[in-house]
Amino acid sequence: QVQLAEYGGGLVQAGDSLRLTCVPSGRTFNSYVMGWFRQAPGKEREYVGRIYWSDGATFYSDSVKGRFTISRDTVNNMMFLQMNNLKPEDTAIYYCAAHATTQMQFTYWGQGTQVTVSS
Repeated sequence: QVQLAEYGGGLVQAGDSLRLTCVPSGRTFNSYVMGWFRQAPGKEREYVGRIYWSDGATFYSDSVKGRFTISRDTVNNMMFLQMNNLKPEDTAIYYCAAHATTQMQFTYWGQGTQVTVSS
């Protein structure tokens, strides 16, 4: 069974950088898409971006494009979200997610990690 665990959240100041890590387990992920989502207090969950495990292709939402970078380490089986120039509006719980490339929706989710950006 696929399990996802996020690490690296914390409290930072506006303009700082932070890197989140997602550690997937339970199977090999060559045929999977891994993604990041976030949910701010009182708001709906928002898509941040995704990466295709097989070739590393990445896609981002307009709200983070140019500031956030998703990457993966296929040797150690980890995915990263590098967040630069953080803004208070980036404050949210960040979730790692995954789905098989044959599926259309993310079906596996981590527990989330809190990121708080102070002004």
